[in-house]
Amino acid sequence: MIGTCARCGNYEWDKEVDGNVIRCPKCGNTWEFIKLPLFVLTGCSGVGKTTTAMEIIRRKVDFVVLDADMFYNIMPHETEEDYYDQVEQIGSLSKNIMQSGKPVLWAMAGNLDKLPKTYNSRFFRNIRCLALVCDEELLRTRMREGRGIADENWIQSSVDYNEYFKSHHSLGDTEFETFDISGKSVSEVADFVVEWVGQQY
Repeated sequence: MIGTCARCGNYEWDKEVDGNVIRCPKCGNTWEFIKLPLFVLTGCSGVGKTTTAMEIIRRKVDFVVLDADMFYNIMPHETEEDYYDQVEQIGSLSKNIMQSGKPVLWAMAGNLDKLPKTYNSRFFRNIRCLALVCDEELLRTRMREGRGIADENWIQSSVDYNEYFKSHHSLGDTEFETFDISGKSVSEVADFVVEWVGQQY
């Protein structure tokens, strides 16, 4: 919606953005929009992203919380192009929601490296990512007992992804912070995430 030119009706993804001003390259029309940070709560499968997001939703926060799996469930997810399309939709939805004056926090496991490469990334002040991490044994217990996962390949892939987050600070051009949830309650983790979001804008 905010990317559609009111003068000529151009709805193509070709807009130029300078600060909080959009310019239509077809007719030269310009208009202002609310430019806010985009937030991503990430981490490996089983670490507690969804649980944390659900706890935050129960609170009265001044940002919108969504789950990126909504696109995985309704869009193709076989190729890199498919995943880029999903990330573009995350950006497209977010930039429009933000016109209410509220930023968006997505629970999102993968594709962090694609975020700054999308067309819609130009509509955000910046992209901030927070990765939840935990001890390996806690993660294995969460997956086996908490989620009933018996597939050892799945469990090991989560362990490896968790270790990546613990030992790195970026994925591609996307930087992330980390928060170790080991020994912390769901409420404590949610408290941290809410405070982290509040400090960014």
